[in-house]
Amino acid sequence: MKAYWLTNVTLDSGYVHEGGRLEGTETALYDIRIKDGVIEELQVAQSMPLKTDLPVQDAKRLLALPPFKEMHNHLDKTYLGLPWKSCTPVPNLTERLKLEAAELAELARTGQHRAEHMLQLLLQGGATHVRTHVNIDPYIGLKNLEEIQKALDSFRGKMTHEIVAFPQHGLLRTNSTGLMRQAMKAGASIVGGLDPGGIDRNIESSLYEMMNLAVEFEADIDIHLHDPGHLGFYTIKKLVSLIEEAGWKNRVAISHAFALGDVSVEETLEMADEMASLGIAIMSTVPINRVMPPIDVLHEKGVHVALGCDGFYDSWSPFGTGDMLEKAGRLAERYKWKDECALSQSLQFITGGIRTLDRNGNRLWPKVGDAASMVLVEASCSAEAVARRSRRAAVISDGSLIFGGLIRETAVTNN
Repeated sequence: MKAYWLTNVTLDSGYVHEGGRLEGTETALYDIRIKDGVIEELQVAQSMPLKTDLPVQDAKRLLALPPFKEMHNHLDKTYLGLPWKSCTPVPNLTERLKLEAAELAELARTGQHRAEHMLQLLLQGGATHVRTHVNIDPYIGLKNLEEIQKALDSFRGKMTHEIVAFPQHGLLRTNSTGLMRQAMKAGASIVGGLDPGGIDRNIESSLYEMMNLAVEFEADIDIHLHDPGHLGFYTIKKLVSLIEEAGWKNRVAISHAFALGDVSVEETLEMADEMASLGIAIMSTVPINRVMPPIDVLHEKGVHVALGCDGFYDSWSPFGTGDMLEKAGRLAERYKWKDECALSQSLQFITGGIRTLDRNGNRLWPKVGDAASMVLVEASCSAEAVARRSRRAAVISDGSLIFGGLIRETAVTNN
């Protein structure tokens, strides 16, 4: 890739304090030299035109943010790309699984088509990475995996990905260990799991089978844990013991983990310390209809937390936008993170931990040597982008424009 300059890029540069109070975010215009997908030089933009023999692309003072990561999705489930239909209500999870099983074969025929519509939606929202869970079960075999792999391959160079082999209908309940093994051999990279208590009805055996698969394939784990209260909490405790026994530190994520929001504060705090020491991550969809794990407490304790949109517009839910910035904004609303610092810091939950500024206002991103990947938005600073879910104008990945254009829809009134 040839080198070029991306000029007039707005970056967060610090926090504004007046009278001892945090009043706003400072920004500055930068010119960025990019070569072979990497940032080679950063310099404060000058009032005079840049003198260079390299090609120049004017960013029109758009604000640059780190690219987003969608860390909990179900590409195989969505109805996107098909004619509209709403969701059929059911009384419980078991009935939902029955309904899903009945339509799996029919949906599988359009798997690639539907997944590509979802990927495009995620991309235009600023996501350049997706972790997708793919059903592996006797009803569909490996068909969904094959379709999703084709869809992801069509986005090569635009989005990176991880595929979780997901026993949606229960690892033990549907005797799917053999199919999971086939899925890992066929290209899935992460071993999934689902409610060892509520679905498999055998917490220890289900967790043991899941961990055995992970060890066999030297793979990470991402388990769905919807089970509430002490059932879910006990499951987490047993998982912790298996992680210690297998030496699987920094290799396990728990999606949803609703139980952490159901038990006492003391129990949660104690568990948070254990999770942080073992590098257990939490993947949350920031639900609005039930108790969720205390992300603020977990984060303060050093637990890595990431967000995702989950499956949406599918047999489970007709709602959702695929917008990771909206997820960050919802999280900030949920915890009443209203000031400049709190809003801008919330970006790290959708960027893999990358922040534009530290809490003292020192710029952390971007720096020379970083990948030239960014989301360009119409906002004055990252705090505004989160609070207002600002329009994504363009997405750049490794120096290449992969969505949109360097065009503003609104006039610039300030830096």
